[in-house]
Amino acid sequence: MRSKAKQARETQLPPARATALAGSMAAPTAKKTSRNSVYIFAVALFVVVTTLFATCFWSLSVPVALVGGAAFGLAVATTFRIAPQWERVIILRLGRFHRVAGPGLYVVLPIVDTVAARVDQRMITTPFSAEEALTADLVPLGIDAVLFWMVWDPKDACVEVEDYSSAVWWAAQTALRDAVGRINLAEVATRREQLDNEVKEILEQKTRTWGITVVSVEIRDIAVPSDLQDALSKEAQAERERNSRLLLAEVEKDISEMFVDAAAVYERSDKALQLRTMNLIYESVKEKGGLVIAPSAFGEAFNNIDSFLK
Repeated sequence: MRSKAKQARETQLPPARATALAGSMAAPTAKKTSRNSVYIFAVALFVVVTTLFATCFWSLSVPVALVGGAAFGLAVATTFRIAPQWERVIILRLGRFHRVAGPGLYVVLPIVDTVAARVDQRMITTPFSAEEALTADLVPLGIDAVLFWMVWDPKDACVEVEDYSSAVWWAAQTALRDAVGRINLAEVATRREQLDNEVKEILEQKTRTWGITVVSVEIRDIAVPSDLQDALSKEAQAERERNSRLLLAEVEKDISEMFVDAAAVYERSDKALQLRTMNLIYESVKEKGGLVIAPSAFGEAFNNIDSFLK
């Protein structure tokens, strides 16, 4: 994991702010890609050239061979360089932009050319937050998010903006605040994906001239103030109770309409009413049994069920 001091240097944030981010947005980090091959190539080139130069001039003068070999080896090692596959090198010639070098072997003329910057073109992950961002209904929220971006034009990233990493961080925070300010508190959770897209669109408009592409924005966490959590919980509970009562009322209405229809059927047909009565009696005694006392008319109906149904 990166140290807090290094995180503060990379984002150019106040130490307190960097410390807060390091504590609240800590994430597992994989082993970084090694640049040892670049250094090994430079050292090997320096040793080989120095040895060859010293060997050629050793017989003439030992000091000249040693000093000259070291100077010539250093000049060659700083002239011929290599860049990893994911890296691009910005070269200035006499203070003006000359070219973008890499990957692989590239040449830098001593004194004339200057390596201004090395740009990593891989996907970059930047956590950011918007503390106490006000929604459209003036509710302060704390939102943590992660920005995925990459540099597609190294020249613009180094020439158009002083520190593109810090610029992207601040632009992301401002864009998140702007997007949150357009929606109400109740819409923040349900429109999270839309909020991600809105922040991405705002960032793309700002960073397009910097040679930077915003791949995606992912909101990690939304923190509601503690004094509002209880109120929101009660509001949600009241809303669920209201919905349950409305559903119960609708069911009771449907049942009452069915009872009215059944009553109309029983009113038109005495046999239907008697059959319903028989069914109720059967249902009441079929599981546990028991004694049922019924009027004689019902008893006759049970005894003469065949004639009753005719």
